Amino acid sequence: MRHAVILAGGGGTRLWPASRRVRPKQLLPLSDTNEPLVATATRLASGVCGRALIVTADSQAAATRDVLPGVEILSEPVGRNTAAAIGLAAAALAARDPDAVMLVMPADQHVTDKEAFAAALDAGLRAAEQTDAIATIGITPTRAETGFGYVEIDGPAKHGVVTPVKRFVEKPDRATAEQYVASGRYLWNAGIFCASAKRLLAELTTHLPTTAHAVKEIAREPSTALSLYPTLPSISFDHAVMEKADRVVTVPASVGWDDVGSWAALPAVRGVDGSGNTIAGTAVVLDGTGNIVMSDDGTLIATVGVSDMVVVKSGDAILVIRKDAAQDVRKVIDALSARGLARYL
Repeated sequence: MRHAVILAGGGGTRLWPASRRVRPKQLLPLSDTNEPLVATATRLASGVCGRALIVTADSQAAATRDVLPGVEILSEPVGRNTAAAIGLAAAALAARDPDAVMLVMPADQHVTDKEAFAAALDAGLRAAEQTDAIATIGITPTRAETGFGYVEIDGPAKHGVVTPVKRFVEKPDRATAEQYVASGRYLWNAGIFCASAKRLLAELTTHLPTTAHAVKEIAREPSTALSLYPTLPSISFDHAVMEKADRVVTVPASVGWDDVGSWAALPAVRGVDGSGNTIAGTAVVLDGTGNIVMSDDGTLIATVGVSDMVVVKSGDAILVIRKDAAQDVRKVIDALSARGLARYL
């Protein structure tokens, strides 16, 4: 049976100050419709996977249940990155369905062409079911993005066609990203994986045996999670498994996809006005373009004569940063922690 696994335990630090520990990005109303987590769960429930399992942090479980009552939730005592989270879900599903095939995806994704996206997911799931491959969804780049990892293939991408993966590459610098996009041989790594639970556990057993053993034990006896989970290495599934595994394929797709991982992605979610600005809340933007301005409580924000800036007022904090430096919001988080200002996180 097919099972959707939604990873929803991240802190969303690059969307500070709107994203905080008590209300992470997947629970924020970033669009005019639903929170990213709700949109992702709704999309999957009405498409290629009818059953969903959400992996989130203990501290976020209650808020997740509030927005998605009735959905099964697996809680992590502490965050240990995506290898542990995916392993935990694989072990739980394999324990009750030995033939479980998993569609794993992050909660914080935006898609405009839902039909094409569903077709790509179905192609990936069929590859996993029929050939026991690990299938990914590779997004045709629309810009030289430095905040995403990339997947390299041998030739130009053919949308919807299952294609062998040559290698995974980490987030590049600007010049390298521009080379990747110009070559036509690189796709954005969307962090979406299709594979049988059995295959994922086998890969973890080979490449990350401590994690594999622990998640199997937790699936057998959930009470062991409090003692076992904190001992696991914090490592991404890409690093732990995907960079080392064989029989890995991708389904190239152009579906209006974006990772809502930083403020620079907000125009893809909310659109732009006639001057090229993205505004949420009460704001006046004069003589400027390409700005992202957001106010969450009716406070007026006014900008004059500036372009390509991010200005966000949320709760008791204000962020001002160049849009091309949006990935650097993480530096604010580090600075707040170092200066004893964790109350703002």
